[in-house]
Amino acid sequence: MSKHYAVISIGTNSTRLTLADMTQDPPHVDLARSIGTRIGEGLRESGVLGDEPMQRTLDAVASHYRAVKGHYLRLFAIATSAVRRATNGEAFTSCVRQMLGVPVHVLSGDEEAEASYRGAITAFGPLHDEELGVVDVGGGSTEYATGDGPAPDRTVSCEIGAVRLTETLPLLAGRDGVVDLDTIERARAIAREALAPLADFPKTGHLALVGGSATTTAALLRGKKKTLFDSFELSRSDLQRALVRLCGLPLEERKKLDGMKPQRADILPAGIIVLETVLDLVGHDRATATTADLLLGYLLQQVDRAGRNGQGPGWTAHGRPGYTPAH
Repeated sequence: MSKHYAVISIGTNSTRLTLADMTQDPPHVDLARSIGTRIGEGLRESGVLGDEPMQRTLDAVASHYRAVKGHYLRLFAIATSAVRRATNGEAFTSCVRQMLGVPVHVLSGDEEAEASYRGAITAFGPLHDEELGVVDVGGGSTEYATGDGPAPDRTVSCEIGAVRLTETLPLLAGRDGVVDLDTIERARAIAREALAPLADFPKTGHLALVGGSATTTAALLRGKKKTLFDSFELSRSDLQRALVRLCGLPLEERKKLDGMKPQRADILPAGIIVLETVLDLVGHDRATATTADLLLGYLLQQVDRAGRNGQGPGWTAHGRPGYTPAH
């Protein structure tokens, strides 16, 4: 029987899938997929998830489900910032549940931070009593967690992300051409205000960056069209260099850059601004961008909980609808 777990994650900008063999330490990710769906589009103005964004997302969920059906022992579904903020979020997750046969866990900001930390820590060796800080810049929120063990000691979730900052300052998207310095400075001021709680955290020995803004920036700097790396060092000067390059190009030219995911080209400058602001507030000049992120962390948390309950990593779905063991 398969020992693979799968999780489908509905984020503000992307709908993603991870399928991993949980018997290995760390788990081996056999499949990772991401589809740009931007369910958070227009949420800032309306407070509700729009019909078209919801349909795009449901189509992506169905695509991910088809890709893993028959290959997992247990399937999970989670959602983050946009769904937890929307007044019609519960109605939307009911549609997802009917499709998948499993409930959708709408993560709180703290839960999101904890799961991102749990995933990122697998990219590091023994910390030797040094704390790790993990930053997850999403489309709708930014989480920060610190600790020196499998679970963080302290977390915070801030109401800013790459999509939300771009919607606040649409010129960042590049649809009107080059982004002027005044717009960049306004974005930095907004980011600094939203991320102010991070300044209260003590400096950690290591800093990890997870999420699409970090991994796409790393891919852009490497000139790779696919994000195949496990981890990549990013400095504050690297972030500034990438930001200057992107802001000097109109949107359509950004999309053509090696390493760029076209669906992310409009929001990446905002994501980089959030990242560089985080580094400044937590006192780091360098950080490790890693693909060991929220989704892997959530699966690891399920294994952790199963172990505490004496079930081990291979417990079954007990006949829940949608349970499809691999043969």
